[in-house]
Amino acid sequence: MTSRLPRLVAFDLDYTLWDLWIDTHVTGPLHRNKDTVNEVLDKHNEPISFYKDVPQVLHRLRAAGVKIAACSRTDAPTLARQCLRMLLVPPKTGSEDGPNTAISFFDELEIYPGSKITHFKKLHEKTGLPYEEMLFFDDENRNKDVEKLGVTFQIVPRGLTNKIFEDGLAKWRRRHPEEVMDGI
Repeated sequence: MTSRLPRLVAFDLDYTLWDLWIDTHVTGPLHRNKDTVNEVLDKHNEPISFYKDVPQVLHRLRAAGVKIAACSRTDAPTLARQCLRMLLVPPKTGSEDGPNTAISFFDELEIYPGSKITHFKKLHEKTGLPYEEMLFFDDENRNKDVEKLGVTFQIVPRGLTNKIFEDGLAKWRRRHPEEVMDGI
């Protein structure tokens, strides 16, 4: 039996998937040095890249058919989307495929100023998935308020790691022991 997974996993961007606030630490335009993997540079050649374990997590979710969403409260939504379009995610370990753009991993993008409650209400409307089928990773504890909707929240203290990802899955499974189909 395969361990159950939520049907949608959402990630904040700033200090969850990458080590900066896109709206205060980054100056556009962005560019990439040829086909450099997992690095985009801003106007001042400051690098933007995913934390080390993020590509593996994205590949794992994609392979399992889990919907992936970005939920970011930012005043620079255009810059965040541009970064996701330009950032190249290395191929899955052992794969002969080339890198893919980060944005290609995301089924839904809720990237704009405002409450994470709003982000998840829109995700629910767009996907039709119940909140109980959603797991959210974020570095700000104030966004735990999404649990009022039924979303499972996992704090990310210093960037997403495989351990924090597994902790989030375990928390979601404890909250929903029988409600979700096995084998997803």
